[in-house]
Amino acid sequence: MASVLDLIGDTPLIEVTRIDRGPCRLFLKLESANPSGSLKDRPARTMIEAAEADGRLKPGGTIVEATAGNTGLGLALVGGRKGYRTLLVVPDKMAREKVLHAKAMGAEVVITRSDVGKGHPDYYQDLAEAITRRTAGAFFANQFANPANLRAHETATGPEILRQMDGDVDAIVVGVGSGGTLTGIGRFMRRASPKTAMVLADPEGSVLAPYVESGRMVQAGSWAVEGIGEDFVPPNADLSLVSRAYAIPDAESFAGARELLRAEGVLAGSSSGTLLAAALHYCRAQAEPKRVVSLVCDSGAKYLSKVFNPIFLAQEGWSHPDRHGTVRDVVVSRYSEGTAVVVRPEDNLRTVFARMRSSDVSQLPVVNASGHVIGLVDESDVLAALLAEREDPDRAFARPVEEVMVRRLETISADAPIADLLPLFRKDYVAIVMDGDQFLGVATRLDLINYFRIAL
Repeated sequence: MASVLDLIGDTPLIEVTRIDRGPCRLFLKLESANPSGSLKDRPARTMIEAAEADGRLKPGGTIVEATAGNTGLGLALVGGRKGYRTLLVVPDKMAREKVLHAKAMGAEVVITRSDVGKGHPDYYQDLAEAITRRTAGAFFANQFANPANLRAHETATGPEILRQMDGDVDAIVVGVGSGGTLTGIGRFMRRASPKTAMVLADPEGSVLAPYVESGRMVQAGSWAVEGIGEDFVPPNADLSLVSRAYAIPDAESFAGARELLRAEGVLAGSSSGTLLAAALHYCRAQAEPKRVVSLVCDSGAKYLSKVFNPIFLAQEGWSHPDRHGTVRDVVVSRYSEGTAVVVRPEDNLRTVFARMRSSDVSQLPVVNASGHVIGLVDESDVLAALLAEREDPDRAFARPVEEVMVRRLETISADAPIADLLPLFRKDYVAIVMDGDQFLGVATRLDLINYFRIAL
């Protein structure tokens, strides 16, 4: 092989065997095996090569794209290998790992709002177009309308699937971000395997599944899954190819990705969880055996801070779905579940600082060997210790927590009304929440804000 770009495509196909599939056989094409870790390496290469061929992209030019992350990573990979500058416009709900990955490959990243729709100047596609217009030598990849996007799947992904399935595939389950995968694979199958049904997996909140099922355009909602789902029908998305559509709630998508890792050993992202959930719904609804294919769109390594992070899942209300209307509902990180970040009284301040920084918190409960909270240490305590030892910071960091912690604690019962937190927060206290005589966790202002966010 001449370069890393030759590793794009020809991805493996595996069978799901440890998850209930009803009467069907379910196969997954591991697009996570592409060089940047996603399906989007395919259209990234075809879009760049098409732009080079027709003169829209010249040596020294700039590739601009609006992306949920993976197309941007593919463009950064291919563009960087070919010597182009890559500038990506990314909505602010995207996983931090994808942004860091893109920057590590040399791409410039512009973060924009995810709470505005098409027509707003901060909407990621509109902003990318505006940047393209004011940047000399810029090429707007525009995956949503670029015919080279779907051509990548019509000429490569679709034929690979049919060949790997020995020419026998009854249904293919895909998502729609730009529409290239659905339309490219769907058009190929319509010619080469007319019996193959195209099934749409869509995040609940997207307009696409309701449009397929009812023919009506609904008001878009919001969803946490990345890369698929839209608030409009992309020009590249030929929804007439779809025979069945499933709207999958975020909680089911995230659980699907985690189950895929536990049961099959496949580390996949949130959109793959959506596709798996829809594929299982389809398979379990069949009366006769069918051969069904879906995709692992990208690697779950891009979503460790979300899909595989128990604190994120709790913040979304998926770990503790039962609501009591009490302070218990506000506590996200719980000591009994191992998600609360705490320190021991004998730990030193270097440990305190390391845990605050890695967990992005400003205070830590101090828990003794018996599991009882005996104090609280916050960033002001660490700073005071350092200021007292300005000539020898190492000595300050070596001090044990019990020497600097606050011992007067403001505790509150987990069964208290949520309104009882407000007087504590007005006094700038951190609430130590007790479940009987057991430490449940801490409640902060941010936890309360998050509670209202998911409760409304």
